[in-house]
Amino acid sequence: MTDRSAPLPGGIGVSRLRVYDTPAPDGLVGGTPHVHLCCTEGYVVTDGEGVVQTVTAAGFRETSLRPGAVVWFEPGTVHRLVNGGGLTIVVLMQNSGLPEAGDAVLTFPPDVLADPAAYAAAAALPDGGAPGADVRAAYRRRDLAVTGFQALRSGGPTALAAFHAAAVALREPLLAGWRQRWESGAGRAAADTGAHLDALERGDPRHLGEAGVYAVDEPVERGRLGMCGLLDTYPAAS
Repeated sequence: MTDRSAPLPGGIGVSRLRVYDTPAPDGLVGGTPHVHLCCTEGYVVTDGEGVVQTVTAAGFRETSLRPGAVVWFEPGTVHRLVNGGGLTIVVLMQNSGLPEAGDAVLTFPPDVLADPAAYAAAAALPDGGAPGADVRAAYRRRDLAVTGFQALRSGGPTALAAFHAAAVALREPLLAGWRQRWESGAGRAAADTGAHLDALERGDPRHLGEAGVYAVDEPVERGRLGMCGLLDTYPAAS
């Protein structure tokens, strides 16, 4: 077995999430509502129970989360984890590296979303959320995002469309960097599969002889402050 030097399958990212266990202003316990602009997100529930609340053009929905459940949703889905007790999830993120590069926009009120400096200040965590950072900062930004989420939930398609437009405008300066990350990560993984298919059609098996086995013994960090809870993180795909 070799040390890890290849990305996870398809360029995904994986982390273990222990959902926050304190109440937001509406009395519900859990994480920070947000949206991804490019990435599909998946959950594999390993412990506890709860729900994920979502807002899409089809409206508001709650999906139950219990051990063994697998749930996923596409870019544009505003989502919020609600912790019913001990909720622990393995999170699978498409396009590993993009969420960390800004492909997540919190549901702050419109005036904050419209001001990049105000958004950055509201979203900031001490020491970038590194393990041991003051979790109260994560709770403060969650509570502000819940305020915006409540307005989205009651505002219907018009409010959701306005939020999507504001999120795109906020992240427009990052798009060139996102494309580079995608091309070197998930895009490269898809291109490699195409190359392998071409080789197999030619009867060329050489890539099969270059196979490696990789392992990570433990997370590279434990307890990083995430949007929805404490994260145990693994090396990102490159």
